[in-house]
This record gives sequence, C-alpha cells and structure tokens, in this order.
Amino acid sequence: MNETNPVNPTPPWWTFGHVWLVLAGPIIVVIAGFITLYLAVSRPDPVVRSDYYRKGIEINKTMEADPASLAPAVQARNHAATGAPPVQPASKP
Repeated sequence: MNETNPVNPTPPWWTFGHVWLVLAGPIIVVIAGFITLYLAVSRPDPVVRSDYYRKGIEINKTMEADPASLAPAVQARNHAATGAPPVQPASKP
C-alpha cells in the first residue's frame, strides 16, 4: 500500500509556495497578537484621577462665566449654518 516512486520522489511539503501562502496569514496574526500583548503589558493606561468630576464642573463654570468669550464661535457657527454674512455686534460706549 505504501509504495514510493524512486524515480519521481515527491518533495517535502515546505518546498511548495502555496503552503507558505496559506500559512502566512495565521502566522502574521499570531505574531501581531504577541506584539499587541507586549505593548498592552509594557505600557499601562494612565489612572484616572479621583477628582475628574470636580475638574469637569470647574471647566463648565469657567465657560459659563463669560458668554461673550464664546461669541466668535457662535457667530461662525451661525454663519456656517445660514450662509448669511455675519452681523457685527454693537460696540459698548
């Protein structure tokens, strides 16, 4: 049953290019997985500060304090939405 042909021996499997073409995808994915694991372990995420909520509230209060500082942004947003030329605000005496 197990006859070998000494005239035309079949070459080993690793000499066929199609085998390497099929194996290249999974091999690359495994290598990329190990690289990702190394990066995840060696560079931990920064810890979120415990007072992040208070800092956010402070930022919101500073933005609400002077609505005139947002006027150029509001004017540009309205101009982009309507296409009308911007109206210059009246200057204070």
